[in-house]
Amino acid sequence: MRELIRVEDIEKYYGTKDNLTKALDRLSFQVDRGEFVGIMGASGSGKTTLLNVMATIDRVTSGHIWYGREDITALKEEQKADFRKNNLGFVFQDFNLLDTLTLGENISLALSLTGKGKKEIQQRTEDIMGRLGILELKDKFPFQVSGGQKQRCACARALINHPAIVFADEPTGALDSRSSRILLETLEKMNREMAVTILMVTHDAFSASWCRRILFLKDGRIFHELRRGEKKRKDFLSEILDVLSLTGGETDAG
Repeated sequence: MRELIRVEDIEKYYGTKDNLTKALDRLSFQVDRGEFVGIMGASGSGKTTLLNVMATIDRVTSGHIWYGREDITALKEEQKADFRKNNLGFVFQDFNLLDTLTLGENISLALSLTGKGKKEIQQRTEDIMGRLGILELKDKFPFQVSGGQKQRCACARALINHPAIVFADEPTGALDSRSSRILLETLEKMNREMAVTILMVTHDAFSASWCRRILFLKDGRIFHELRRGEKKRKDFLSEILDVLSLTGGETDAG
């Protein structure tokens, strides 16, 4: 594996001089290509802030975040927009699909913004939908499909531009348990078969048990780290629950 992201001594403060909140406290770690990393911790531990600064949606107060040789903390706003478009994919809790477009159109929209030809757009859209098991839903609108199918559509949209990394922010939060399992199987398949690097923020231990490595945050710092290795997912889930009980994180097993 080769290093994809290096987070180096980052801090993030919110508020004014008289009322400062430290969201991230000198945080350092790296993510290698092809990893499936979970970020866990109690509310207020810094999970979403970390995701936002790594995705250039928010700025760090100090420190550096490197993607290869590029320090994204030094990018100007216009450069950050290009960086996100060319390198990042996003899967959100609430799908963020456009209701007036079919699932196929929702997925291909991201490609059409890059100026690709119509034939290539159609081919890549059908290929990614086929890989994620939703090709037969290509002409359906979001209101005509289930929450799990919408979220798999969101995964396909995140992958269509071949991003360096996919950020998933509580992707199972709006799903029932069956749809959650299907989505997590989809993410695992993306990671295993397509070598997609995934960083997933979740409070849910069941969801986290599909990851290969988990970073636990507490008060903006890494409190603990778990690697799955050769363990069965059920055994990894027990380990996660044990750590969460120490961090004050929610211990929902899904």
